[in-house]
Amino acid sequence: MSPGVSAGHGILIAQRRETLRRDLLGVVRPSERFVWEVGSGHGHYLTAYAAAHPGELCVGIDISSDRVERAKRKRDRSKLTNLHFMLADADDFLGSMPEGARFSDIFVLFPDPWPKRRHHKNRVLNRVFLAAVAERSAKVASLYFRTDHEEYYREAVALVRAHPDWRVSAEGALPFEEPTVFQKRAERHFTLVARRSSDKKSP
Repeated sequence: MSPGVSAGHGILIAQRRETLRRDLLGVVRPSERFVWEVGSGHGHYLTAYAAAHPGELCVGIDISSDRVERAKRKRDRSKLTNLHFMLADADDFLGSMPEGARFSDIFVLFPDPWPKRRHHKNRVLNRVFLAAVAERSAKVASLYFRTDHEEYYREAVALVRAHPDWRVSAEGALPFEEPTVFQKRAERHFTLVARRSSDKKSP
């Protein structure tokens, strides 16, 4: 159990992850590759991506039940059978994935920048997240990060450059463009593309 986590809270986490694990088994088959979006919001980006890539399984997660339900309605209107939205945070999702399932691409688009220094620990993109995602990624996998917060972007670049599991790509563009609500509001944005390090072993 992690430091600072009470026994009761630990039980709740275990129960939540077991429920999520059962739900995931109905979506992602063991050893399957899939596209993952962390913080999918109302599903604008991933719905468009799934429609343009019908041969790829796409899963989006968000911590707001209202946003997840809106995303599901958007998916249903588009009749996309390769797209799923789930209520979960990144830690729970990573801890509940079916054995052998692997990410092919990961999207983290306009996450909360938590701009105050004392809140930086809450940012989704950190060293622990990068290691956990790399462990569950295919040998050839890409992480796409986009933000309108320049300081967060610079910190993310430094994190990736210092991380043994990832390397910064010179590409600097998403493989598919569909402006999110936050992107439409932003005056400018910054994109980081990271690739799995080729010397790391993964199925």
